[in-house]
Amino acid sequence: MNDFRGLLLDFGGVLTTPLLPAVLAFEQREGLAEGAAITALYLDEEATRRTHALERGALTQTEWNTAAARSLGVAPGNLMGRIFADLRPEPALIGAAQAARRAGVKVGILSNSVGADPWDLYAGYELDLRYDAVVISERHGLRKPQLEIFQLALDRLELAAEECVFVDDTEQYLVAAAELGFTTVHAREPRATVARIEELLGLPLSEPA
Repeated sequence: MNDFRGLLLDFGGVLTTPLLPAVLAFEQREGLAEGAAITALYLDEEATRRTHALERGALTQTEWNTAAARSLGVAPGNLMGRIFADLRPEPALIGAAQAARRAGVKVGILSNSVGADPWDLYAGYELDLRYDAVVISERHGLRKPQLEIFQLALDRLELAAEECVFVDDTEQYLVAAAELGFTTVHAREPRATVARIEELLGLPLSEPA
């Protein structure tokens, strides 16, 4: 039996379907070349600074939309919502999180925000009802991989890092978490991710086939 008492989960790409296919589908809808949005929004230095500011709450989603639309040559209206329109809940991970919580594991969310207005990534997921701690970056002026935001999540869970498993789809955030003492899981494929969490927690968390 393992000693883990907590499970801390990223949101986008863990409790949702993957982000990249959604971005590629957006490019197709907007008539952009494949990879254009990735290059303009995530590989450009200035765009990266804007996204980090958005995640810390120093930039509004509308301001981000306006600047990103200019870079892409598309309309700015609800751009973030259009980019991620194809995201859906990931039932395997959501179910596993709730099963862990029913088994007595404290389960929290630690997410870098994309703003909440005009489009709210978290709408409909009932995070405050379904999880023991919810830390959204823009509410605290911090973002992953800053160690302070991981510590904030631990404080909300009232656990030490060594007592927790942290799951994220972004490798650099896993590195930061491991520095604090978390055991980490790189979320790539939902069933494999659930299987690894089950192994670490010593609990059955997946629905019967």
